[in-house]
Amino acid sequence: MSFFSDDRAAELRDLFFESAAELLQNLNEEGLELEKRPQDEEIVRQVRRTVHTLKGDSAACGYQELSALAHELEDVLGREAAANSNGSLAEVVLIAADTFSSMLSAYRGNMQPPAGDELRRHILSLTQQPAPAPHRLQASFSWPEYEQAVIADAWSKGETVYNVAFAIDRQCPMRGAALQVIRNAVQDCGRLLAIVPDENALTDERDVVEVSLASEQAEAWIEKRCSIPSVTSQVLVQRVYAPIDAYTDDVLEIGIQPLIPAEATAVPVFQPFESQSTVPANTETLLRVDAERIDALLNLVGELIIGKSMLHQCIGEFDKRFPKDPLRGKFADAMAFQSRILNDLQKSVMKVRMVPVEQLFRRFPRVVRDIAKSCGKTVNLVTSGEDTDLDKSILDMLAEPLSHLVRNAVDHGIEAAEDRVKAGKPAQGTLRLSAYHQGNHIVIEVNDDGRGIDSNKLVAKALECGILSAADKAALSEAEALDLVFHPGLSTAEQVTSISGRGVGMDVVKTILQRLKGSVSIKTAPSAGTTFYLRVPLTLAIINALLFRVENQVYAVPLASVVEINRIHEKNIHRVDNHDVIQLRGEVLPLVHLAGLGRHSTGAHRMFAVVISLGERKFGLVVDHLVGEEELVIKALDDQLVATDLVSGASILGDGSVVLILNLSGVVAKLGRSHRIMMEATA
Repeated sequence: MSFFSDDRAAELRDLFFESAAELLQNLNEEGLELEKRPQDEEIVRQVRRTVHTLKGDSAACGYQELSALAHELEDVLGREAAANSNGSLAEVVLIAADTFSSMLSAYRGNMQPPAGDELRRHILSLTQQPAPAPHRLQASFSWPEYEQAVIADAWSKGETVYNVAFAIDRQCPMRGAALQVIRNAVQDCGRLLAIVPDENALTDERDVVEVSLASEQAEAWIEKRCSIPSVTSQVLVQRVYAPIDAYTDDVLEIGIQPLIPAEATAVPVFQPFESQSTVPANTETLLRVDAERIDALLNLVGELIIGKSMLHQCIGEFDKRFPKDPLRGKFADAMAFQSRILNDLQKSVMKVRMVPVEQLFRRFPRVVRDIAKSCGKTVNLVTSGEDTDLDKSILDMLAEPLSHLVRNAVDHGIEAAEDRVKAGKPAQGTLRLSAYHQGNHIVIEVNDDGRGIDSNKLVAKALECGILSAADKAALSEAEALDLVFHPGLSTAEQVTSISGRGVGMDVVKTILQRLKGSVSIKTAPSAGTTFYLRVPLTLAIINALLFRVENQVYAVPLASVVEINRIHEKNIHRVDNHDVIQLRGEVLPLVHLAGLGRHSTGAHRMFAVVISLGERKFGLVVDHLVGEEELVIKALDDQLVATDLVSGASILGDGSVVLILNLSGVVAKLGRSHRIMMEATA
């Protein structure tokens, strides 16, 4: 039976998956902290609260397998769990985080979740001690949130509510059906409000079934009716005098001690909801909004910007036709006001899309820990700049390339402890992740203090694999040699591991950075370590661009990448190592032609060189005419429409014409290489 419509239920499930991902991240972080401080009871309590919340949320969404497994883990996370685990509790918590993650992935895909047998074995290892006597069996009656609400509702309507605990007979011949037998007995006594476990069968490790019941019968009658020969060994019935929705560590013991009447004990299992009024009320200031809604809002802002360009175009034509018309001033004022409001609106929407880099960095402590452990190394992860904001869509796409860089740094970059000691380094390696602003870009650094990258090995391997020719080797710069590390299938690793070493992954880093209109560069030194610099724009949605014309086609490049613009003549262009270059203030600047490869006819042709900065490199983009600067809304292009890496998107100008936005990395990689090949062929 569902209390919600299909749409509402789907929305709640989406919300559950989002909150569950945050809970699993917390569980990973708590497991790592527990590994450092295995005797800290406060961390154990934090873990238990996290698992308890996950248990209740998953049960409310109908994911019973996850809820039951979380309940089993919660049962062993008592006050003495850390002291009795001999340091193994942290490992169990981390295994639980992985298991729960796999189950959530299965639920998302509407597939059968894994059974979690490995986690159950580890949970059992924590509880392998002499079996407690029957009178020491415990029931916590800590209900999930939904069951709490049902119990509170029954109690508020004047119904008599009981908590009932059943001790399962260890010699029960029908243990698999015991839960259903108990359920039938309880339903004969009144209305069943909650039952734990809520599966259809008991595991061999569970000794207690907990029930909440609304009934008009007396306690003694319920206890007698619920005593089931050969199924239950003992039954405890306690009346609930006031419900709460708070989590508690208190337990009730089923045993030989007489049950003190509730009227004489003044120690309620629950407290009334009204008691919450003592808690200070905090107004919720955070609002969860689906990313698609924000994208739709940003798209509308983009359409407004296109409309603004159209109005500017119309007013410009009006000025030319009616230069003395008094309306010109009013139009200008109205446009200035509209532009200011639109700019503020755009900035506000962009801020909504911005999230701190911390959301990306916080997943890597667990990754570093697991890889270092599998490699027999000790690696310390240091992060900085976590509060640097970045567009959410870019942040999500950076997860994969950063994972590859972190894995390679720990597996191959940082040496084994004995090798580090011989080299005069600390036995523990250090990996640093940092983020900071640089102009209109964000730079993320991945730095290790390992052995560094040997560019000579890279070049030798590239020659061996046929990626480079001897002629290519002679013309390689140090930066170009290091850039070979991103070539698919090229690896200098002496040993292939399950983590890295196959030459697969680093090419993904560069591909994704190019897709993000960013760049990646390397700085390394032998035995001093390696730093990867990932540069990405603040946003991919709206850019300030420089527009220019080449052979009657208008193109655009991000203004942030433009260093300067120079007028040049063909007679100033020289050829060096089959490259077109010009001399600019004592610096040799390579040129890339968008049209007319190798065009050296009369020497009188005048054109412009747009100097572009791409990472650590500079080049001149040769264009025919400059159009101007404009704010552009980037529209993605269908691959079937424009199947080229030279263009990253398009935009619409005020006059309705389409401008293509160049992918600068692709332009350099393809046109620069094609130009060199043509020069070699005609030499």
